[in-house]
Amino acid sequence: MKLLVIEDEIKLAEYLRKGLSEEGYVVDLAHNGIDGLHLASTGDYDLLILDGMLPGIDGLAVLTALRQSKQTPVLMLTARGQVEDRVRGLQTGADDYLVKPFAFSELVARIQVLLRRSHPSRSDAEPTLLHLADLDVDLVRRKATRAGQRLDLTVKEFNLLSLLLRRHGEVLSRTELAEQVWDMHFDSETNVVEVAVRRLRNKLDTPFDRTLLHTVRGMGYVLEARE
Repeated sequence: MKLLVIEDEIKLAEYLRKGLSEEGYVVDLAHNGIDGLHLASTGDYDLLILDGMLPGIDGLAVLTALRQSKQTPVLMLTARGQVEDRVRGLQTGADDYLVKPFAFSELVARIQVLLRRSHPSRSDAEPTLLHLADLDVDLVRRKATRAGQRLDLTVKEFNLLSLLLRRHGEVLSRTELAEQVWDMHFDSETNVVEVAVRRLRNKLDTPFDRTLLHTVRGMGYVLEARE
């Protein structure tokens, strides 16, 4: 899931990016209304977190302009906590409203609710428990086990494994893995994919007799249970 945070307080914006990335989300930042509206209008985001008071264009103006072309879920995150402020934000088109200061756990819970509302068919169609041989992955609890043994994975390792498992048997290129897991365009000088695959393989395959993660020379990587 890809989120856009439009927040002019730099420290808060970086805090949100770090925390939400650790929750498994890909996060872009904008620090003013003009840049935020441009990214929100041209990008493909699952949800926006929008500050109400922004330089350039304030949050309500961003929301008004955005609603003319897109219905991306918007969570307003602002210091304006009066009833009339909340009503105005919701009437303008916000899907939820959270007042600063806030608990990060509540923010995450509200994001999850909005994403479930906006992607009901995705929740119904896609399984949350994935299996391959003796590998089990719980996408909701973000837990992976092999032969009943818990795999201690980082956020990126879990996201990488989940992507490979959802498309098991399919060879995924380094470019696609970089774009899907790290939200970055692949650079031949960057070995981030190879390093992550090596670390994942050490946890996923090395302690066990059967290899599941395979390298396909010149093409990429595939997760499959081979005889």
